[in-house]
Amino acid sequence: MATAIPKITLSSSRDVPFNRLVLSQANVRRVKSGLSIEELARDIERRGLLQSLNVRPVLDGEGTETGTYEVPAGGRRFRALELLVKQKKLAKTAPVPCVVREAGSTILAEDDSLAENVQRVALHPLDQFRAFRDMLEKGMSEEEIAAAFFVAPAVVKQRLRLMTVSDKLLEIYEQDGMKLEQLMAFSISDDHARQEQVWDIVSQSHNREPYVIRRMLTEKTVRASDARARFVGLEAYIVAGGHVMRDLFEADDGGWLQDPGIVDRLVMEKLQEAAEQVRAEGWKWVETALSFPWGHTRQFAEIDGTEMPLTDEETARLEALRVEQETIEGEYAQADEYPDEVDARLGEIEQAILALEERPLAFDPVDIARAGAFVSLDSDGTLQVERGFVLPEDMPAEPEETDDADGYDHAGYDGRDHDSTGHGYQEGEGDNIAPDVDPEEEDGIKPLSDRLLTELTAWRTLALRDAFASNPHIALTELLHTLVRDVYWQTPGADCLEAYVREIPLPVHSPDMPGSLPAHALRQRNEGWKHDLPDDEDALWRWIDGLDDTSRMALLAHCLSFGVNALYERMPAYGAVSQRSVTERLKRADRLASALSLDLVEAGWQPTVENYLGRVTKARILQAVREARGDEAADRIAHLKKPDMAREAERLLDGSGWLPEALRTVGLADQAQVETVTAGENMEAIAAE
Repeated sequence: MATAIPKITLSSSRDVPFNRLVLSQANVRRVKSGLSIEELARDIERRGLLQSLNVRPVLDGEGTETGTYEVPAGGRRFRALELLVKQKKLAKTAPVPCVVREAGSTILAEDDSLAENVQRVALHPLDQFRAFRDMLEKGMSEEEIAAAFFVAPAVVKQRLRLMTVSDKLLEIYEQDGMKLEQLMAFSISDDHARQEQVWDIVSQSHNREPYVIRRMLTEKTVRASDARARFVGLEAYIVAGGHVMRDLFEADDGGWLQDPGIVDRLVMEKLQEAAEQVRAEGWKWVETALSFPWGHTRQFAEIDGTEMPLTDEETARLEALRVEQETIEGEYAQADEYPDEVDARLGEIEQAILALEERPLAFDPVDIARAGAFVSLDSDGTLQVERGFVLPEDMPAEPEETDDADGYDHAGYDGRDHDSTGHGYQEGEGDNIAPDVDPEEEDGIKPLSDRLLTELTAWRTLALRDAFASNPHIALTELLHTLVRDVYWQTPGADCLEAYVREIPLPVHSPDMPGSLPAHALRQRNEGWKHDLPDDEDALWRWIDGLDDTSRMALLAHCLSFGVNALYERMPAYGAVSQRSVTERLKRADRLASALSLDLVEAGWQPTVENYLGRVTKARILQAVREARGDEAADRIAHLKKPDMAREAERLLDGSGWLPEALRTVGLADQAQVETVTAGENMEAIAAE
């Protein structure tokens, strides 16, 4: 016969007048935490009492119930009700729902109080987010939700921001597969596919820190603190249709601009407007670029200008500023530091004085007529105008002979915020460089011009740098290879250890390179690291020393990428660098490109009239179309004149993945050749259009 399982008996529930309740001394809660009594009282006033009080009858000396009840569990609710009674918002005799423990129970009052506070489970943040979302969908505003739960509206916005995270990642978080800080890092982007892709990458790495996730999600954006963003302004960018990514959980310096193309377009439009204003001053020429290579004015003569004198109004203004500055400094001479508002005012005064003291130059109209100016973007996001430079051919004396065929100084270039980060590529610089010689067409395939080869290999160098910086393993291998070669095969230097990276400038390039994917990736990677670097040298050493191995390797690869050089150059017969050295350099670059599986098609290069097809002979145009689309496609355009042939070839080659030999990577070239020939078999209809 089965034994009956004893049944439990629950404590009875009844309404007890508030004036018959007293707070028990057995309540274990002593330290204030969570909502204040005032906030809890307002919540009870709004929605009523959601949870009963746990009470026990108070006994007299003879063990008889007195009609009064003590409250060992629910003390905060009791105090909130007590406050409402004092505020005359609740009657003293108002019935309060209570669970009444029997007198003489073996369960201690402290036991009940402890159990109520310890055994409760805090609401999961994801449940809170879903509840906020449901309330929002049912018509409540963010401010109303915040007021209902006594939190700041920013907290509600943060929780609702989790709506932008992929459902897949929310499920992983719900199952404790990631931390809340990681989930919040993903909320910076609305792109679910990219979120999941980043998680697949970081989940296989030991470094899953939120800052790594944020960096990966923002690597193809522009920081609001970027010089270009400051130059055009967020308002103009948004009006132009751009979108801004914001991080509601961390300081983001204004966020990230998601549309780099819009940013670059607005920057160039604003620079062109400024250039027109400068040109209206009468200068013979005006060059415009995001920024120019270091030393770009060395080939120019510089005309002298005279500082424009201060006007009477400016002189009075300058004197007033200096008097105010001296007065403030004298007033706080004995103070350890300036108050914030005083310090801010002194900064304003210093800037105003500097602006008045740095006088603009006035130039002779005769000099202006033969000189020019450079208009560019300064590193702090302001307009930079450099006036008064004369081309050698415009000087009265004969220009000095130079071995630099493209008219640019290749030496003395620091480059940190210039070409390798995507800023130093000068639009229209071909105006000052001898164009490719295009003689009468001859039969057969002629060699590419030196200038075109340099431009093509500049593109390849840029893409190679991006791939190099993205692969720390290859970067370290290349560094060690270089160091071992220096140690064992060359004469050691005077220093105990000499290892450095000298950035190679890329002043000669095609117009499409500044806006390319590698240029953008390198620029953003550079800005990301620069944003994280401490200012002090000792702090920098400690910061690097404290990085995890993954971050150290990534930083190493990034720094080494500045020194990658895959450029073709035509060397003078008796120059310091021989043509054989250039050939050896290119062989090593080929090896590096193969190790990195560098694919210029994936990097975004495609043949256009401007960067290739308009620069080569008809025979080479036909060869390109034949390799990519087949003989029939080439035969259909063979009768065209060169300009028309180049334009039609650009259309045919679009999306084909064809590359000139100078841009092909050993190991990938054969595969690409097979793919393009296969694609050419399907191009008959296209070629017939």
